[in-house]
Amino acid sequence: MSAAFDTEQAIDPAALGKVAVLMGGRSAEREVSLMSGTGVLAALRSQGVDAHAFDPAERPLQALADDGYARVFIALHGRGGEDGSLQGALELLRLPYTGSGVLASAIAMDKTMTKRVWLAEGLPTPRWVLLQPGQLQRERVIAVPDTLGLPLIVKPPREGSSIGISKVEGYSQMQAAVQLAAQYDPDVLCEEFVAGIELTCPVLGAGEAARALPVVRIAAPGGNYDYEHKYFSDDTGYHCPSGLPPEEEAEVQRLTLAAYRALGCRGWGRADLMLRLSDRRIFLLEMNTSPGMTGHSLVPMSARQAGIGYERLCLLLLAQATLDNARD
Repeated sequence: MSAAFDTEQAIDPAALGKVAVLMGGRSAEREVSLMSGTGVLAALRSQGVDAHAFDPAERPLQALADDGYARVFIALHGRGGEDGSLQGALELLRLPYTGSGVLASAIAMDKTMTKRVWLAEGLPTPRWVLLQPGQLQRERVIAVPDTLGLPLIVKPPREGSSIGISKVEGYSQMQAAVQLAAQYDPDVLCEEFVAGIELTCPVLGAGEAARALPVVRIAAPGGNYDYEHKYFSDDTGYHCPSGLPPEEEAEVQRLTLAAYRALGCRGWGRADLMLRLSDRRIFLLEMNTSPGMTGHSLVPMSARQAGIGYERLCLLLLAQATLDNARD
């Protein structure tokens, strides 16, 4: 087995060339992306990197090649930045980029496809029902709790940052929850609710060398870890070290690495998980391939616990920028 990802590697900022930090974009997560990108840009510049802001909503991607950029740090979130489409464009431009490649990005962005891969690999994820566009009639929708029980979660399968998500407590709430999710995605994912402790675990590196960072335990007011509590509220508690027993922390890290490798992720990522209180079972919820890098973000928090500062983390991620087939 190869050694774990080397966080102490020597990196020459000048050798990285002219760098574009992609931020903003057109997704529902534009506001968060601008916050992430601004932080990354400042961090890279502080390390001596020739880094520049680039908003794909304002400039065509071809300008990256025309302006002589050597590599790209992707600080975009959601569709058009995290779903494989941008990665495919950068592959065609032959511009190395941070994070996962085309296929892993596309699969991880789709929570339903992610679940199918994980189940095929024997990895635990909550039970679910997928409602497709022709299945949103009231009779079909209100029958979902008969399969999954109550409460349950309704969400768009291809959005992030808790956008369009609802916790449904009763049959009468199903229709409104499905309608909200359908505003963001033609498909609607209904998922078994896992009552317990919300956890997240970042990963750095690729393949067998990938390394899981310390687990973060999330304590949101009333268990409501929504968009506001993720990015703007100071009421959410984040615990790193997590306070979990060592064997549970290790199991969360093991499952996270297995989930990351099963999807073919590289560079970095962050798994969201739940630890069910009734039996201490751990369930994988989703994999983020372009996690937030804001002041409230969890990857920098976990990295600090591992002895990796924000500026160093950004430099490490940039140094890993590559292509799906870098040998061409």
